[in-house]
Amino acid sequence: MGSEGPPVTKIHVTGFTKFHGVAENPTETIVNRLKDYVNKQGLTGGATPSSCNVLKTAGEGIVSTLYALLDSALPSNAGAGGEFLSEAGSGERIIWLHLGVNSGASKFAVECRALNEATFRCPDEMGWQPQRTPIFLEDGGISHAIETTLPTKEIVQALVNKGYDVVLSDDAGRFVCNYVYYHSLRYAAKHGIKSLFVHVPLFSKVDEEIQVQFITSVLEVLASI
Repeated sequence: MGSEGPPVTKIHVTGFTKFHGVAENPTETIVNRLKDYVNKQGLTGGATPSSCNVLKTAGEGIVSTLYALLDSALPSNAGAGGEFLSEAGSGERIIWLHLGVNSGASKFAVECRALNEATFRCPDEMGWQPQRTPIFLEDGGISHAIETTLPTKEIVQALVNKGYDVVLSDDAGRFVCNYVYYHSLRYAAKHGIKSLFVHVPLFSKVDEEIQVQFITSVLEVLASI
């Protein structure tokens, strides 16, 4: 009665494997290093990732894997029917942080939304290459967007204040990054959790150590907002 305190923040992180034109995906390296790196930095609480997983860079072919992953992070008292779960009711504040690479970028980008469009410039790692295809037909046309409920402007400003070259973006592309983000945002809205996508450059543009430090700072900012 009045002594429950704020919800516990749990951040789950995903990255992607290689794909056409990107032989080594930096997000796979970052995700595989993240837990050990965060622990060595002495970070505690919500800034420590609850899980780190690498997804195959594919769209339709990994949907079942993605949803199994999203489901696995729900509180144990979640309803079987997938009803809305309030943070206050569950005692947990769940955030999914998805990482993807933008091979043409030289700075980090926090994505504020995803579009209901799959237009893959090359086949994904399972051979799928949709063109101007709605991700969810029932959501309407390909121009329909879902925005994250996290305060992206504040997140970007906090990261800029820490010295990082990072921008706010409203265009996550139309490839697998946008595809997964749209699914995750839609799932988050249904279950009362949060989702965010961050694009990183190649390691040839921004050094690996700086990138791991940056994602660690993202965890800290998410845990504090």
